[in-house]
Amino acid sequence: MDGSTLLQAERIAALRCADARKTAIEIVAETGSTNADLLVRIGGLDGPLLLIAERQTAGRGRAGRTWHASPEASLTFSLAWKFSRQTRDLAGLPLAVGVALAEALAAFGWDAALKWPNDVLLDGRKLAGILIETANRRDGEGAWAVIGIGINLAMPEDLAARIGIPAAGLDAPIDRHALMAALLDALCETFVLFDAEGFAPFAQKWNDRHVHEDLPVTIADRGQVVHEGVARGVDESGRLLLDAATGRIAVMAGDVSLRVQSNEAVS
Repeated sequence: MDGSTLLQAERIAALRCADARKTAIEIVAETGSTNADLLVRIGGLDGPLLLIAERQTAGRGRAGRTWHASPEASLTFSLAWKFSRQTRDLAGLPLAVGVALAEALAAFGWDAALKWPNDVLLDGRKLAGILIETANRRDGEGAWAVIGIGINLAMPEDLAARIGIPAAGLDAPIDRHALMAALLDALCETFVLFDAEGFAPFAQKWNDRHVHEDLPVTIADRGQVVHEGVARGVDESGRLLLDAATGRIAVMAGDVSLRVQSNEAVS
């Protein structure tokens, strides 16, 4: 990666697939949060909009956690997308996004794994995070989703110290324009299919990359353990299947966190 080269919307658009769905692209040097910016604007949007920030000063993860990034080592962006599905029918979307990111990265040679419900891992460490926020459409015909993504392109010592958990970077030369174009193509294709068929077409692909398959895990809600069991992948709605002492249970995503029972890791 050439960290001194600022992203350009025209170059990203030129590298997209010829049949890719048209998406407006905006790039800003700095903002607080691309998700927050798009949530304010969705009422006035006519179609999809990708907003990339070279620097975010108030990036967020799930449950209000801070997303740490640096301009030379991260790719941070949000994509606003109008779905015909209602908000309640978007529960599996973070997992579908994880599949899209992993498959796009695979085309560049990185074998990413997925952690339920919304993390992308590389070599067992967090590489990318996903934050999806939704709002009902004014016409009542569906919902807008703002999909925020942060990817660690590198992992310098100062960034690793700020993150405070095991984190990974791609740590290899890469054309950021080509990577962003591939990610955007994969996301747009995913959203079209998800809107038509829900999470079901993505379930097996997600399970194929499930980092905790057949491992004992705990599910915590606000720090309190609510479930324990052996992880068995996800079902066609994106619920995590656990073989617990009382039998198989299905866990909905929400403000919960998953950890292996050895307590090693993964936040």
